[in-house]
Amino acid sequence: MSTGDAAVLTRLLAAFNAHDLDEIMGFFAEDCVLETPRGADPWGTRFEGREAVREGLAQRFRGLPDVHYGEDEHWVVGNRGVSRWLLTGTTTDGESVRVRGCDLLDLDDAGLVRRKDSYWKIVHP
Repeated sequence: MSTGDAAVLTRLLAAFNAHDLDEIMGFFAEDCVLETPRGADPWGTRFEGREAVREGLAQRFRGLPDVHYGEDEHWVVGNRGVSRWLLTGTTTDGESVRVRGCDLLDLDDAGLVRRKDSYWKIVHP
């Protein structure tokens, strides 16, 4: 992956849509950090290091087994990237989720993800 290549973010999203943790983790640096939209802290829940990030992502797939990211667009400027998408899925409790969100990404010099900071719109039925 090379810095400045937004097509890489499209491939990363495809790995998410395939629910392929091995493929996903191939896009992440050794010292990676994942910050999720929900949690008790202002940054959501933070996972640090490859093993913790992998588990954090696995939790997403367990909580939304049919999660899909669509209507996506991506851009990279220097070592920063943005992915904007529409997340859809169904929780294990049968609740339908449809929410617009984005990832703010910090990339290392090889173009691997050092930080994935995710945001979702707050939807009130």
